Amino acid sequence: MNRVPSGIPGLDDLIEGGFPESSSVLLSGGAGTGKSIFCMQYLYYGAKTLNEPGVYITLEEGPHNLWWNTQRFKWDLLPLEQKNLLRIYKFEPAKDNRDDLEEQTARIIEKAKSINAKRLVIDSITAFSFWMNDPAKLRYSVYLLIEELRKLKCTSILTCETDGGKNSVSRFGVEEFLSDGVIQLHFVPPHRSIIVRKMRGTNHDKRVHPWEITEQGVSVNAQEEILWESLKD
Repeated sequence: MNRVPSGIPGLDDLIEGGFPESSSVLLSGGAGTGKSIFCMQYLYYGAKTLNEPGVYITLEEGPHNLWWNTQRFKWDLLPLEQKNLLRIYKFEPAKDNRDDLEEQTARIIEKAKSINAKRLVIDSITAFSFWMNDPAKLRYSVYLLIEELRKLKCTSILTCETDGGKNSVSRFGVEEFLSDGVIQLHFVPPHRSIIVRKMRGTNHDKRVHPWEITEQGVSVNAQEEILWESLKD
């Protein structure tokens, strides 16, 4: 199986060298756990180090907020945009067409195809509820999105906002079953932690590990372990 390096120091040690190529990975966690930084570092590493085009679809934060979040890391993003190796798009919900999530999925796929993206981030699929009220239709739309991403043959991260509890994996109760991998981020001040709950085709590490946000970005301490009981219920 081909592996896609995450660009997160220490993480690939937990997942046999990287994400399975063309997989869709759910990255879940409460507010302030570092999901957006994690995702941007994933794209930045691919573009900067491996020359792999990446697309960041934000459904909540504007591109300017993402730029602010990354300034402290001194990541030089502008040359990557100029070389068509990195694109950030903000999708706004259409007030007069809330139920047409299939149209939004088609737009996402179009943006990824436009630069032949090898890496894709959707932040966050929790925001899909802006476009659709019916829970059954919402679950089907998430399923449709993940199936279309598989056809795209790029490796994707889908973020999901939760209440931060250790057993809270998704918002709609279906994402963790449809995705190929699940990574949870936790923040119990002052400590941050990460656990790989699922990674298809991978003998992944099952323990909880500390991770941190530094001046260089985010990194995982794969050698140390955090007790499951210490996480927020």
